[in-house]
Amino acid sequence: MFVIRAILFDLDETLFDHRRAVAYAATRWTEALSPGHELLMETPALWLDLEDKHLPAWHAGECSFAEQRRRRLREFCGRLCLPVPADLDAAYGEFLLHYEDAWTAFPDAAATLDALEGRGLTLGVLTNGTPVQQEAKLRRIGLLDRLDPVLTPDALGGNFKPAAECYLEAAAKLGLRPQEVLLVGDNLMLDAVGPTRVGMHGVWLDRYRRDAAPASVTRVTTLTDLPAVLNGLNGLNGLDGLRPHRAGPSRAA
Repeated sequence: MFVIRAILFDLDETLFDHRRAVAYAATRWTEALSPGHELLMETPALWLDLEDKHLPAWHAGECSFAEQRRRRLREFCGRLCLPVPADLDAAYGEFLLHYEDAWTAFPDAAATLDALEGRGLTLGVLTNGTPVQQEAKLRRIGLLDRLDPVLTPDALGGNFKPAAECYLEAAAKLGLRPQEVLLVGDNLMLDAVGPTRVGMHGVWLDRYRRDAAPASVTRVTTLTDLPAVLNGLNGLNGLDGLRPHRAGPSRAA
């Protein structure tokens, strides 16, 4: 019987409200460049779509972190018929200033860490982001001192979620077997399905109630459900008290 000895949290959209910060930054940056732009309210969704499109190239080693940022910003401007800045790095830096102004934690993050303290658990972070920025986020939202380690691909042999090596390296860094680690995050594949392939436990945090997941996936809609999930996993060999989410008809977020 394996007992959960560590919980690793994803960061963006799990502990940290990335979507809110992007919404603020995308609208402020666009408004500064083109006051009254007719598509201003659509810029947050566009920015998030372009993250999904261009980040994988960096993960695959096809370009640098800085280059995928340039590609994103170039396409963002093109899609909105905005002039493409001559210095994309400087322009992205202006976007980052707005983004950082809106950094905040989800309301359930600190409360959940409070509820998990005293259980003898290691509480850390497993993120696909860069160490400098992700640690800066955690520091700003007041959680850095409460989460250790903060694991990024830099510390995991360059492996990103959902590569099996990423989860295995993360467990090894903790000095634990994968079966003793629980990963929770907002991405169904990266944080719930991926880790189970190496024996790690994954929980999908479905904040926006997208309601589309394999029957075997454990789904929660708030981090405050985690203590109950943990109790179930540490019950009768992980079966007592744990009820996986049964996927129903999909609906719009």
